Amino acid sequence: MAGKDAGVLPRAPRDAVPSHSRPPVARPAFIAAEGAAFAVLAGLNGSVTWQAARVMVVVVVTTWAAWFTCRAGRVGRGATALALGIAGSAVGAGTASAHLAKAGLDAAAGAAAVVLVTGVILLIWGVTALVQAVPGWWRLLAVPAALVLLWFVLLPLTIAVNATNRPPGPLGPATPARYGLAYQDVAFRTPDGVRLSAWYIPPRNGAAVVLLPGAGSTRTAVLGQAAVLPRHGYGALLADTRGHGRSGGHAMDFGWWGHRDLAAAVSFLGGRPGVEAGKIAVLGESMGGEQALAAAGSDPRIRAVVAEGATGQQLADRGWLPGGTGGTLQRGMEWVMYTAAGVISGAPRPMSIPDGIRAAGGRPTLIIAGGAVADESAAARWFRAASPATVQVWVVPHAGHIQGLATAPRAWEAHVISFLDAALKP
Repeated sequence: MAGKDAGVLPRAPRDAVPSHSRPPVARPAFIAAEGAAFAVLAGLNGSVTWQAARVMVVVVVTTWAAWFTCRAGRVGRGATALALGIAGSAVGAGTASAHLAKAGLDAAAGAAAVVLVTGVILLIWGVTALVQAVPGWWRLLAVPAALVLLWFVLLPLTIAVNATNRPPGPLGPATPARYGLAYQDVAFRTPDGVRLSAWYIPPRNGAAVVLLPGAGSTRTAVLGQAAVLPRHGYGALLADTRGHGRSGGHAMDFGWWGHRDLAAAVSFLGGRPGVEAGKIAVLGESMGGEQALAAAGSDPRIRAVVAEGATGQQLADRGWLPGGTGGTLQRGMEWVMYTAAGVISGAPRPMSIPDGIRAAGGRPTLIIAGGAVADESAAARWFRAASPATVQVWVVPHAGHIQGLATAPRAWEAHVISFLDAALKP
């Protein structure tokens, strides 16, 4: 037996074979595919110099990650795949959903779909590798860790990407002419040079109202509201906010550019013949209402605000959220979401809505909430607490989000016109 066994070399345990001696092929290939799709996305917008810089960063990161994953141990490979998987899943899902909803299957949507698929695969690989690296019963922590990752990382990052990477979307065929109104196609520039496009209906009573649509919408979304105003002599400026409709600039659907867009709109109205000084108001729907509430605090030319469906555009506006564990989890998720959106867009954080209401002094505000949307009523009451003497709240029974006019047209007209008449009287 000794002679028979003498020529047989002992077999090394399987775990003793270094993992990097057999470098995986699939993982670097998926990293390269994700990087290539990321590079396409990075090169679609901005100046040539900025596009080249972003593409170069993507190429460097992708090259390093592919090299590192072939040489690292299990934990290193897992962490690399997890990081790339989170980035790919959030960017892919956020960008693809934004473009598919507004522009269909364009180049950005196609590239984002590739980023999403490769990102999900890398995410699964990363989680699996890291779980396998944890010994024994400690692996049970993978379940709460995955929930934390989903709620505090993937979800808020995806929403932030979606809100800051929306294409303009078509304006559509409807115009004020559909309501028998004479109007002008106009354009003006914001203080930072962005060209905004709008329709202008001159006033007969010396007063005019800027109308702002909600997130992802164009000026056509406020045509119904605009049609009410001329019946009572008011002029109307229906504006596409930056990155929407025919306006230039990059969209930020939490409304953080609102103070600049509104400053330009108010300046435009202030230079129109027939618009008297001190007779400019803003009527905003959803995001537009939030922009108006915040901007009024820094622009005294805005003499009154009507905001419908406003619930907040940053964490400082969300004091109406419930307490307890649920409210804490919601606030934590939103903190990540708003912080990421600010970093991605570069937009300046606006004044909070309560601070805007207080800074507006004695200028009146009307907040309209949908009775079928509990959050809107809660937010409206909390905003009103900032200045109970100047803020009115009207809850439209049974109305959904920004459906006050559609649900109760006569009551909506009566509330809004009587408010404007009182706020803009000589």
